[in-house]
Amino acid sequence: MPDHDLLLLHRLLARQPGRLLPLLRRFESASAVIDLGARGQLSDDDSGLNPDRNPGPGTRLSQDDFSRCRSEGSALLRRDLAWLQQDGHHLLTYCDPEYPRSLKEIPDPPALLFAAGDLAALDQPRLSMVGSRTPTRLGLRTAHRMAADLADQGFAVVSGLALGIDAASHQGALDAAGSTIAVLGTGCDRCYPARHRPLAEQIVKSGLLLSEFPLGTTPNAWHFPHRNRIVTGLSRGTIVVEARLPSGSLISARLALEQGREVFAVPGPVTSTTSHGCHQLIRDGATLVESAADVLAEFEVYIHSHPIGEVSPPASLNQHQETLFGLIDSQPQTVDELVAGCGLSAEVVLGALVELEIMGLICGEKGGYSRASAS
Repeated sequence: MPDHDLLLLHRLLARQPGRLLPLLRRFESASAVIDLGARGQLSDDDSGLNPDRNPGPGTRLSQDDFSRCRSEGSALLRRDLAWLQQDGHHLLTYCDPEYPRSLKEIPDPPALLFAAGDLAALDQPRLSMVGSRTPTRLGLRTAHRMAADLADQGFAVVSGLALGIDAASHQGALDAAGSTIAVLGTGCDRCYPARHRPLAEQIVKSGLLLSEFPLGTTPNAWHFPHRNRIVTGLSRGTIVVEARLPSGSLISARLALEQGREVFAVPGPVTSTTSHGCHQLIRDGATLVESAADVLAEFEVYIHSHPIGEVSPPASLNQHQETLFGLIDSQPQTVDELVAGCGLSAEVVLGALVELEIMGLICGEKGGYSRASAS
């Protein structure tokens, strides 16, 4: 049975999440914290008011805030409990046996995590993948292939469900019938960006959505860099695939280093600003990697590289994707040629081409699309 007062205090401190665990450690229970606050016996620092120690835009918590906590939070508490009663929905507190041990090793672990999906994903070795939200086609293919290879070797791929490299990494793990964990910058019942709702639904079936934010929380700019410490803290190492200068991916790399984790960077063309962040990481000491095999070798896990040749499609392709993939060969074909060859509308063809490219099955270049190489 979830601790009702813990859920209420969690909501009260929603704009100051970094204060919840210190308060619980000091006063031993959420009930004690609420009662002390209602009696005006918490200092400003106890209440999480020191801006230097809080990631969010916290406001002063008054005695009345604590006094009203239980009465005004009752409706939201009922919603939380209803969500937690659904199949595949979980609440992990710091003291639970299922709480990831690796998160307890970081300086500021979350006091609790809402989770949707299969908790078995937390039993696997984990590596995180981060990168640009506006990657190149090469970056998308690289992220998808590396994630698929890591998943094929039994690693869960951790990322943040953002546009670009995050999405390609999640999709790569799923296409390899592997597991992936998405750490959200919203409540676990929300999806941002909205276009990734189908991807989030896939992840719930064979992986896990995680969030330290209360249910119903909408996106806020500070949520995303704050959640990055969970992405890196869950993982044995972090792989950066395309990052600009500056970028949120470099924040993740810095967090990983502060947490004592390995940092890997994939190099790119010297003329590509999208890769300049990765090049800076390599100059600063990150390990240069070109494949999943390079990453795993650092952990003394060795795999054979894929043979050179054309990639094979996964069994999960839908009808439009399968039709187009069957038409595309090693010679580039234009969109007009593919539309004429398959009888589908240009809109459907363009959508399927983007999906196949994210999967790493085709590449777009020289004015057309051709099958991707397996290495």
